[in-house]
Amino acid sequence: MACQALLDQGCDGVVALGAIIRGETSHYDYVCSSVERGVSALILEYKKPIGFGVLTTENEEQAMARAGGEHGNKGAEAAEVVLEMIGLMKDLQGFQTPKNAK
Repeated sequence: MACQALLDQGCDGVVALGAIIRGETSHYDYVCSSVERGVSALILEYKKPIGFGVLTTENEEQAMARAGGEHGNKGAEAAEVVLEMIGLMKDLQGFQTPKNAK
């Protein structure tokens, strides 16, 4: 809902950040799928980029390693992708396909 609210306010793109850490039940699988589907639906509805910075990990140690630890910063990477996509979308808005192109 936060991503949708930001897009409703006119943002050119947003980054979804979070961590889903596997527990002892299959609830983890449902949450991961729901988050991905929700973000994908918003991307298609608004035609604006959303960086998927949601970590799906087995434990807190893996989450920390991906949130600025030994495996990089996946949130920062997601933000970089959004900025690149915003630039690409602006470039494509000015792009005209030749009339004879197939």
